[in-house]
Amino acid sequence: MQGLRIDKWLWAARFYKTRTTACDEIDKGRVAINGQDVKPAREVKVGDTVALRREGVTRTVVVKGLSAMRGPAPVAQQLYEETAESLAERARAADQRRYAPEPAHSIEHGRPTKRGRRDLDQAQGWGDRWSASVDDAK
Repeated sequence: MQGLRIDKWLWAARFYKTRTTACDEIDKGRVAINGQDVKPAREVKVGDTVALRREGVTRTVVVKGLSAMRGPAPVAQQLYEETAESLAERARAADQRRYAPEPAHSIEHGRPTKRGRRDLDQAQGWGDRWSASVDDAK
């Protein structure tokens, strides 16, 4: 086998769950072969360098084998080898996520309901006032 479509290879190497998802990511410009943006029909060969962005991290892998079939994960991992720079970048990104978590993840509840807003207003001491402005003429 000389070459294989990049979408099929990404699916077989288990980077994406379906070929459709792989095609969508390629169309969005998140996959490059040897530094060039590609289309889903572009052929990948052994020795090519594939860069793909997922979850804010760019993974760079070197193609070691081709397979048109999606097999188990240990077999799929033999189709590529991740570069040392890519491994270091992923480790740095994981540390950053661990030490500085996303602020939105700390929110336990969404927007308050109407009853919740009323309770908040009562707790802030607005009482029966219809305006938040300060009344000077008392």
